Amino acid sequence: MIDPRQFRNALGHFATGVTIVTTRDAQGEPVGVTVNSFASVSLEPPLVLWSLAKKSWSLAAFEHNPNFAIHVLASDQQSLSDRFARAGTDKFADLDTANGLGNIPLLPNCAAVFQCTVEHRYDGGDHLILVGRVQDFSTTEHPPLLFYRGRYAAPEPETLSFAGLMRAVSPAAA
Repeated sequence: MIDPRQFRNALGHFATGVTIVTTRDAQGEPVGVTVNSFASVSLEPPLVLWSLAKKSWSLAAFEHNPNFAIHVLASDQQSLSDRFARAGTDKFADLDTANGLGNIPLLPNCAAVFQCTVEHRYDGGDHLILVGRVQDFSTTEHPPLLFYRGRYAAPEPETLSFAGLMRAVSPAAA
């Protein structure tokens, strides 16, 4: 039998980006949640996926709305991640959002934003897996916010260039 806590800790050894996924609920209210389960699926057609806990308060909104936006957070957006990780608060209060595909709220100053329509929804145990077809996207030069072993992290500035990244992982540099 696999211990769930130990399994979660082992998964924490895989560094991920941090995203916020937004949509609107059946009443048209903005909904958003912090997620680190984002992954690319296909280039042709352009597909991405993410998953949401079935016990999440926002599940109904993501089951209802065919549109969502995935925001890859920039390294200086940890407070935004924390805000959208909490339940029961007005997460959009005082935020300067724009409207995207299907009137989905778009957050400013992110490293990247992917506007999607739902292509598939799959059962994933205690999570719902959503596959989205990317309809539009944008990027900035902001470095990403990372999550590793239960903590936020940001890439070192010297690893943001290809040459710097190669020095950082090259066997000769070790």
